[in-house]
Amino acid sequence: MKKNEYFKEIEKIYKEIKVDIKKRLEEFKNTWEKGSNKDIHLELSFCILTPQSKALNAWQAITNLKKDDLIFKGSAEELVEYLNIVRFKNNKAKYLVELREQMTKKGKIITKDFFNSLPTVYEKRDWIVKNIKGMSYKEAGHFLRNVGFGADVAILDRHILKNLVKLEVIDELPKTLSPKLYLEIEEKMRKYCKFVKIPMDEMDLLLWYKEAGVIFK
Repeated sequence: MKKNEYFKEIEKIYKEIKVDIKKRLEEFKNTWEKGSNKDIHLELSFCILTPQSKALNAWQAITNLKKDDLIFKGSAEELVEYLNIVRFKNNKAKYLVELREQMTKKGKIITKDFFNSLPTVYEKRDWIVKNIKGMSYKEAGHFLRNVGFGADVAILDRHILKNLVKLEVIDELPKTLSPKLYLEIEEKMRKYCKFVKIPMDEMDLLLWYKEAGVIFK
């Protein structure tokens, strides 16, 4: 394990935007601490829309659905009209409806209460992967990070994986990412982050900033 030349480039950026990264992560924590069941449900719904789609577009779709009060009561046919800016809109509309049904009890959304009942971040993640259609380890980690539980889980999308190759954390980009391989790479990233003294959630936002020039979600 070493700090190569690419890391030095990353480290320079980190020093410049570290305050902004920490501020963003604090905002994520506040989303959970101050948010309602519906607020947390929106964050979970957002992560269903992100696969192979731009995060900004996914959040815009969620914002529009919330504004027109459809995210909590619309049918898949109604939702799909708002999903033209994300890929696989028909499947994702169905997933959003199924998620809402899973997270409704006695006519009320219980998303935050439900996840509060799962003690650890790993239990939360495993439940998501096993039970929510359209969400893998990556999307589950994304949701957990966005509500303040990302300190010890990775969000291994292609941008992050590409950077892990450049940092020599992994040897090559995996052609496919099985759950077993995902967890193996996550552990390598975890050890690397400890080695370079940049927390995992901060590293994720840092590498995303390197790719996109913005700290989003």
